[in-house]
Amino acid sequence: MNDLFTWAALGSLTGASAATLLTANVVGGLIGPNGDKARKWIALGVALALSYATAAFAADAGAEKWIIAFFNGLVIFSAALGANQLPPGNRQATQASPTQLAQGREPRFIRSWV
Repeated sequence: MNDLFTWAALGSLTGASAATLLTANVVGGLIGPNGDKARKWIALGVALALSYATAAFAADAGAEKWIIAFFNGLVIFSAALGANQLPPGNRQATQASPTQLAQGREPRFIRSWV
Protein backbone atom coordinates (compact mmCIF):
# COMPACT_ATOMS: atom_id res chain seq x y z
CA MET A 1 0.00 0.00 0.00
CA ASN A 2 2.94 2.33 0.60
CA ASP A 3 3.98 1.99 -3.03
CA LEU A 4 0.78 3.59 -4.30
CA PHE A 5 -0.38 7.17 -3.76
CA THR A 6 0.36 8.67 -0.37
CA TRP A 7 -0.51 12.09 1.04
CA ALA A 8 3.09 13.13 0.53
CA ALA A 9 3.01 11.98 -3.10
CA LEU A 10 -0.23 13.85 -3.78
CA GLY A 11 1.44 16.97 -2.41
CA SER A 12 4.19 16.76 -5.03
CA LEU A 13 3.92 18.00 -8.60
CA THR A 14 4.47 14.52 -10.01
CA GLY A 15 1.89 12.84 -7.79
CA ALA A 16 -0.71 15.59 -8.18
CA SER A 17 -0.38 15.70 -11.97
CA ALA A 18 -0.58 11.88 -12.17
CA ALA A 19 -3.71 11.89 -9.98
CA THR A 20 -5.19 14.66 -12.13
CA LEU A 21 -4.47 12.77 -15.36
CA LEU A 22 -5.86 9.50 -14.01
CA THR A 23 -9.00 11.08 -12.57
CA ALA A 24 -9.81 12.99 -15.75
CA ASN A 25 -9.29 9.92 -17.94
CA VAL A 26 -11.24 7.54 -15.71
CA VAL A 27 -14.21 9.88 -15.23
CA GLY A 28 -14.14 10.90 -18.91
CA GLY A 29 -14.00 7.23 -19.90
CA LEU A 30 -16.95 6.41 -17.68
CA ILE A 31 -18.98 9.24 -19.19
CA GLY A 32 -18.22 7.92 -22.68
CA PRO A 33 -17.48 9.75 -25.95
CA ASN A 34 -19.40 12.78 -24.75
CA GLY A 35 -16.96 13.03 -21.83
CA ASP A 36 -14.06 14.11 -24.02
CA LYS A 37 -15.01 17.78 -23.74
CA ALA A 38 -15.40 17.45 -19.99
CA ARG A 39 -11.92 15.99 -19.43
CA LYS A 40 -10.21 19.39 -19.41
CA TRP A 41 -12.66 20.78 -16.88
CA ILE A 42 -12.45 17.67 -14.73
CA ALA A 43 -8.66 17.93 -14.77
CA LEU A 44 -8.73 21.62 -13.89
CA GLY A 45 -11.09 20.99 -11.00
CA VAL A 46 -9.00 18.12 -9.64
CA ALA A 47 -5.76 20.09 -10.01
CA LEU A 48 -7.18 23.08 -8.16
CA ALA A 49 -8.74 20.88 -5.47
CA LEU A 50 -5.43 19.11 -4.82
CA SER A 51 -3.58 22.40 -4.76
CA TYR A 52 -6.01 24.04 -2.33
CA ALA A 53 -6.05 20.91 -0.14
CA THR A 54 -2.27 21.05 0.05
CA ALA A 55 -2.43 24.76 0.92
CA ALA A 56 -4.96 24.05 3.66
CA PHE A 57 -2.44 21.76 5.39
CA ALA A 58 0.39 24.30 5.09
CA ALA A 59 0.45 25.72 8.60
CA ASP A 60 3.47 27.98 8.28
CA ALA A 61 2.24 29.99 5.27
CA GLY A 62 0.33 33.24 5.41
CA ALA A 63 -2.76 34.39 3.57
CA GLU A 64 -0.87 34.54 0.27
CA LYS A 65 -0.87 30.73 0.22
CA TRP A 66 -4.34 30.81 -1.40
CA ILE A 67 -3.09 32.91 -4.31
CA ILE A 68 -0.06 30.66 -4.68
CA ALA A 69 -2.34 27.60 -4.50
CA PHE A 70 -4.27 28.88 -7.51
CA PHE A 71 -1.12 29.15 -9.60
CA ASN A 72 0.14 25.80 -8.32
CA GLY A 73 -3.17 24.31 -9.48
CA LEU A 74 -2.52 25.71 -12.95
CA VAL A 75 0.97 24.19 -12.92
CA ILE A 76 -0.49 20.80 -11.93
CA PHE A 77 -3.12 21.09 -14.67
CA SER A 78 -0.47 22.04 -17.24
CA ALA A 79 1.71 19.10 -16.25
CA ALA A 80 -1.24 16.72 -16.54
CA LEU A 81 -2.29 18.27 -19.85
CA GLY A 82 1.19 17.98 -21.29
CA ALA A 83 1.75 21.68 -21.81
CA ASN A 84 5.32 20.92 -22.78
CA GLN A 85 3.83 19.36 -25.94
CA LEU A 86 2.18 22.63 -27.01
CA PRO A 87 2.11 23.97 -29.69
CA PRO A 88 1.55 20.94 -31.94
CA GLY A 89 4.87 21.64 -33.70
CA ASN A 90 6.71 20.62 -30.50
CA ARG A 91 5.24 17.12 -30.49
CA GLN A 92 7.31 14.22 -31.63
CA ALA A 93 6.35 12.75 -34.95
CA THR A 94 4.68 9.37 -34.71
CA GLN A 95 3.71 6.87 -37.35
CA ALA A 96 0.02 7.28 -36.58
CA SER A 97 -1.69 10.25 -35.01
CA PRO A 98 -3.77 9.60 -31.87
CA THR A 99 -6.94 9.55 -33.94
CA GLN A 100 -5.54 7.36 -36.72
CA LEU A 101 -4.35 4.19 -35.12
CA ALA A 102 -3.55 0.95 -36.89
CA GLN A 103 -7.16 -0.01 -37.50
CA GLY A 104 -8.65 3.48 -37.55
CA ARG A 105 -9.69 3.36 -33.89
CA GLU A 106 -9.19 6.04 -31.29
CA PRO A 107 -7.44 5.09 -28.08
CA ARG A 108 -10.01 3.98 -25.52
CA PHE A 109 -8.53 5.24 -22.30
CA ILE A 110 -5.88 7.93 -22.64
CA ARG A 111 -6.72 10.50 -25.27
CA SER A 112 -5.17 13.82 -26.17
CA TRP A 113 -7.09 16.68 -24.64
CA VAL A 114 -5.78 19.18 -27.14
